[in-house]
Amino acid sequence: MCAERNASAPVIIKRKKNIVGGGHHGGAWKVAYADFVTAMWAFFMLMWLLNATTENQRKGLADYFSPSIPVSRTSGGGDGLFGGDSVLAADKLANTGKVPPAAVPGAEGVGPDAEAEARFQEEVRRIEEELMGRGGESLVSESAARHIVTRVTDEGLIVDLFDLEGEPLFASDTAEPTQIARDLVSLVAGVFALASNGVAVNGHVRSYASVLRVNPAWNLSVDRAVAVRQLLEGAGLPKARVARVTGFADRKLAQENPMAPGNNRIELILLRKQP
Repeated sequence: MCAERNASAPVIIKRKKNIVGGGHHGGAWKVAYADFVTAMWAFFMLMWLLNATTENQRKGLADYFSPSIPVSRTSGGGDGLFGGDSVLAADKLANTGKVPPAAVPGAEGVGPDAEAEARFQEEVRRIEEELMGRGGESLVSESAARHIVTRVTDEGLIVDLFDLEGEPLFASDTAEPTQIARDLVSLVAGVFALASNGVAVNGHVRSYASVLRVNPAWNLSVDRAVAVRQLLEGAGLPKARVARVTGFADRKLAQENPMAPGNNRIELILLRKQP
């Protein structure tokens, strides 16, 4: 009878749980420690960058990560060829136009270079207000604004005037400016009159087929730059303010397609330094 009772008894299986890694003292602390090390690495990189860069370089970095409205109220381009993107979107550097407190003329420890930079920034701000029409109507019509891209570089304030599909600035393969080019150059001459800095004119053209016996790119870019200089002076810009006139042929293309109309352009530069 004992054998029968033991045979019908329930079988109890006891499972033993082995805890590996110390329970709540496992690998979670490693994640927190890694986050801490990453934060400290970023902090020391920031300190190094602040020590290794100039004020202008830090300003450029700040503008890159927190861009403000560029001098032009449009990004250039539009429908069709450029699809609304800037013709120089990859190179454009936004600039706030604000003068840092340390660059205010008369402040302690500020030298002539800082004062000149402060004056230049103020002139850029005034030109921006004229082009943007803040407090009034803009000087640039919607159709004309599509031909303009502006940017601030170490060289100065650059106003790019470029061709659009079906709306060239010059008659085909010539240095004869169209009416839109005359209007735009006259406009730029007017806003450049707000400053006294020197002005540079750079001519750029699209690439031509390599099978041509004589490539007109060099001569054409120079001739167009000279034609724009004459328009500037005719619009009232003093001759003494023109620091240089240069043709770059097709060596500095703005569009990936070397034969794109947008590569036909004129750079008008308000130089940082006085003529």
